[in-house]
Amino acid sequence: MQTYDYVIVGGGTAACILANRLTADGRHTVLMLEAGGEPKSMWINIPAGFTKLLNDPAYNWRFETEPEDNVLGRTIAIPRGKGLGGSSLINGMIYVRGQPQDYDRWADLGATGWSGKEVAPYFVKLETYLKGDERRGKNGPMHIHQVSERYPLVDALFQAAVQDGHPLNEDYNGTSQEGFGYYQVEQKEGRRWSAFDGYLKPIRHRKNLTVETRAHVTRVNVEDGLCTGVTYQQKGETRTVRAAREVIMSAGAVQTPQILELSGIGDPAILQQFAIPVVHSAKRVGENYIDHFATRLNWRVKNSQTLNELAQGWRVGLAALKYFATRKGILSLGTGLAHGFVKARAEAMTPDVQYFFMHATYANAAIRKLDQFPGMTLGVSGLRPISQGSIHIKSKDPLVGPAIRPNFLSNTEDQQTLIEGMKIARRIIERPALSHYIESEMSPGAGVRSDEQWLHFARENGQTTYHPIGTCRMGSDAEAVVDTRLRFNGLRGLRVVDASVFRTMVSGNTQAAVMMVAERGADFILEDAAKG
Repeated sequence: MQTYDYVIVGGGTAACILANRLTADGRHTVLMLEAGGEPKSMWINIPAGFTKLLNDPAYNWRFETEPEDNVLGRTIAIPRGKGLGGSSLINGMIYVRGQPQDYDRWADLGATGWSGKEVAPYFVKLETYLKGDERRGKNGPMHIHQVSERYPLVDALFQAAVQDGHPLNEDYNGTSQEGFGYYQVEQKEGRRWSAFDGYLKPIRHRKNLTVETRAHVTRVNVEDGLCTGVTYQQKGETRTVRAAREVIMSAGAVQTPQILELSGIGDPAILQQFAIPVVHSAKRVGENYIDHFATRLNWRVKNSQTLNELAQGWRVGLAALKYFATRKGILSLGTGLAHGFVKARAEAMTPDVQYFFMHATYANAAIRKLDQFPGMTLGVSGLRPISQGSIHIKSKDPLVGPAIRPNFLSNTEDQQTLIEGMKIARRIIERPALSHYIESEMSPGAGVRSDEQWLHFARENGQTTYHPIGTCRMGSDAEAVVDTRLRFNGLRGLRVVDASVFRTMVSGNTQAAVMMVAERGADFILEDAAKG
């Protein structure tokens, strides 16, 4: 049986960072086990290729929620990246640090050492953003660029936002998040820049790093309270490896709790339902699941070309020629062109709603099929949802996805934040600066006016923005799954380093925060190793 100092379960964003940092000094041997494959698709490097990858089971686990009354019995897609690089291969590339107050709240709730001031250096460490001030990193592995495409329709949106009383903001990851502007995205020279590109690809040659793909971890092995290694399936065979120091769970907020429960680590009541022997009782594994929930408001546009027409027929060929010649044009765009961070509720001290603007509308959002007439979308999402759900196994078969129950919009504050955010979105679009471009509101439509109607629209049409967190949350309280150094409570030799440890939701897209957690987690692991 082979032994490594560290065994990393997963090959996604956090895992790529850990593999890089833990092998840097050559002292430790590391094995990374990824259930997916190598990132070979041509669509990965093309930013607009996310529309292809989101429907490709080779790169997306394609999880779905269980039907829930809060969303009128619907199931909702929960995409999760598959392959080396994880969700950074298929996401919208939007880079948002969140607000310092998010991390201050983590610290206040018992995640000591995770305040905004304490985590800020890790964002600086991971990023290269040349436009920012001294608060921004200039030499990190992840290349961050402001969206380069410019359109008159977006300029008009910004003018309308100002007319509605909102500031413009050149760098929402700088001094203040509030305001409107162009998104910052994880790209280099017009190409997607994933965690694989930034962290793993440059160091694959290291002799102390072993990367196994198509390796589906089925259980974490524990002996007398010590995590000794993992068992995985690969090429039809069952294999076991040992970890001399630690097993590090980095399978993400959906699959980390699933693997732990399959290993007998979790709530005994749930494990007993599937006749899984209890190895270690940890009742909050899989609980505290939180995700961003968003609605999409759509308008039919006049006097302007939009992505709807530019991505149809012969124009796609022209766009491809332009992209491959210049790395510019519509193929360089991801899921968000322009942002807005606003205070929707009167009592909000900082922005509590995020907007995602695209000059596009979908005839079929599930398969990303665009309408054939000019249109634009303003996505609306509450930044810090309180509603909590769970992710638990529903089968002993490791190849069967878990039961995902988000419990969206169960909290009245979440409901009101989203309602107010949608009202403000409509109000901005109705400002004079956009009157030249707006033909009509398509969704939800002018008939939706009351709070009850807005809430029904959200329940009927809302989707996640693919930011699951919290299912192995950190803390210093008795219910925390991991401690503030990300060590699993009650078990030796096991650590969790991914979005499942988030104490609460952060204000915006979560990948930047995942990278910060991984950078910090790597430091903790190396510091603990140095102590012997």
